[in-house]
Amino acid sequence: RHKRRPFFSVYLYLNSVNMSGPLTCSVSDLSAMLGPNTTAAAEYICGQLGTVNNKFTDAAYAVDNTYLLFSAYLVFSMQIGFAMLCAGSVRAKNTMNIMLTNVLDAAAGGLFYYLFGYAFAFGGSSEGFIGRHNFALRDFPTLTSDYSFFLYQWSFAIAAAGITSGSIAERTQFVAYLIYSSFLTGFVYPVVSHWFWSPFGWASPFRSAQDRLFNTGAIDFAGSGVVHMVGGIAGLWGALIEGPRRGRFEKSGRAIALRGHSASLVVLGTFLLWFGWYGFNPGSFTKILVPYETGSSYGQWSGIGRTAITTTLAGSTAALTTLFGKRLLSGHWNVTDVCNGLLGGFAAITGGCSVVEPWAAIVCGFVAALVLIGCNKLAEIAQYDDPLEAAQLHGGCG
Repeated sequence: RHKRRPFFSVYLYLNSVNMSGPLTCSVSDLSAMLGPNTTAAAEYICGQLGTVNNKFTDAAYAVDNTYLLFSAYLVFSMQIGFAMLCAGSVRAKNTMNIMLTNVLDAAAGGLFYYLFGYAFAFGGSSEGFIGRHNFALRDFPTLTSDYSFFLYQWSFAIAAAGITSGSIAERTQFVAYLIYSSFLTGFVYPVVSHWFWSPFGWASPFRSAQDRLFNTGAIDFAGSGVVHMVGGIAGLWGALIEGPRRGRFEKSGRAIALRGHSASLVVLGTFLLWFGWYGFNPGSFTKILVPYETGSSYGQWSGIGRTAITTTLAGSTAALTTLFGKRLLSGHWNVTDVCNGLLGGFAAITGGCSVVEPWAAIVCGFVAALVLIGCNKLAEIAQYDDPLEAAQLHGGCG
C-alpha cells in the first residue's frame, strides 16, 4: 500500500491538469511525488504528456481549418445560386450573357484577389485605410492566417461582385463588366473589408481598446454592410450610369414589368443561396473547436448553431411578410417577390446573426421585408431599373 501512494499522487496530479488548455508537466513536481531517484521516470511521463498535448493541438488546428474550408465551399456554392437566379430573372435572349458575367466574377475575382485584394484587405495597415503586405500571398501563411482563411475571404469577395451583375443585367458590354468586376474584387471590396475586419482598420472592433471607433468599433459579423451593402451600392451606381432597359418605363413614367423567362431557375437559385448562407453566416466564426466553459457541452459550436437558426428565422419571416405585403399591394401572389424577400431577410440578419436572440431575428426579417418593399416603390418612382432588385435587396436590407 505504501508503494502505491506515489503513483496515486501522480494520478491526482494528472487529473488536476486543465484539459481545455495546453497540457503542462513539471519534472520537479513529479519527482517529488514519485520519491527519490525518480527524475528519469518523471522526465519520461512529462515527455509523453508533451506528445499528447501536441497531438491535441494539431487536431484542434485540423478541425478548425476543415470547418473553415467547408464554409468556404458553401459560400462558393452561392455562385451557382447567383447564376441560376440571374438566368431566371432576365429574358431568354440575355441568358448566355448573364451566365458569362457570373463565371467571370469567380475567375477574374480569384486572380485579382490573389494579386491585390487579400493584401489590401488583411495586409499590414497604412493608417487604418488599406493593407500593404502579402501581395500575391508573399510571406504567407502567417501566424494568424492560413490558406483556408484566404479561400474563405475570396469567396466573400466574389459574392460581392455577384450582387452587382444582377443590377446591370441585359445592358452591359462584356469587356466593361470584366473591368468592373476585377476592380471591385481587387480594390473596392478589399479596402472596405480592411476597415471593418482587419485588426488594423480604422473602424475595426479588433483594434486596441483605446483606438476603437466609439470605444467599440463597428461590428458587422458576417458582412451586411461589408459584403451586401458594398455590392448593392456598386450595382446601384452601375444601373444609374447605364440607365433603364429599353421598354422598362413608358414616356409617361409608368413602369412596365419585364418578367424573367424562368421562375423555376429563380426558385432553384434562391434555395442554393439559402444553402450557401449557412457557410456565410455560421462560417464567419472561422473556428468551431472553442469551448466557452471547461468540461461543459457549451462552446462555439453552440453559437454556430444559434447563428444558423437566427439566419433561418430572419429569411423565413421576410419571405412571408413580402408574400402577404405584395399581395395587399398588387392583388396577386408572386414567387419572385417571395424569393427576393427571403434573400433580403438573410442580407439584413448577416451583420448581427451571431448576437441577436431568435425572436429578434424574426423582427429583423419583418423590418427587412418592409424596407425591400419600400425601396422597390422608390425605385419605380425614380425610374430606376434593377432586373434582380439587387441594389434594393442587398443595399437596402444590408
